[in-house]
Amino acid sequence: MTPVRRWLPWIAVAVVVAAALGVGVVGERGPSSLQDRADALAAEVRCPTCRSESALESAAASARALRAEIARRLEAGEGDGEIRAYLVSRYGQEILLTPEATGLSSLVWILPVAGLVGALVGLGFVFRRWRATGDGVATDEDRELVAAARRGEPDHTGAAGAEVES
Repeated sequence: MTPVRRWLPWIAVAVVVAAALGVGVVGERGPSSLQDRADALAAEVRCPTCRSESALESAAASARALRAEIARRLEAGEGDGEIRAYLVSRYGQEILLTPEATGLSSLVWILPVAGLVGALVGLGFVFRRWRATGDGVATDEDRELVAAARRGEPDHTGAAGAEVES
């Protein structure tokens, strides 16, 4: 395999990742109107009386009151961070559907990424090891083991080979 063909899949993966990151960065635009901002904030917070439902999706009275409070604070000129801080101070961290990425809560974001990176590194080592040891050519010892197994003779571990129908 030529060096270019060997690197071609990695280059393709890099291009796809770069494109995905580019779309993610460019596509991330803030809401344009106050109502859009209020809806975006309401989508980030949990309905105080519902289970696993955002304040935006819920039809409960408490969710409607929360949406009205968010809209009122936005019209008063408060920023998104100030409103989130107010809601956290009033209801606690549980009001946020997306945990903050600070302190102990950051483990929610760090551990899956660390696990994925560890798994990829482990797979890389295993594939490299397979590549270094396995040339894909059967040795004389391999052929002898296969022949012994086909004859039903026990191998060096003492286990009998499987009977092969011919």
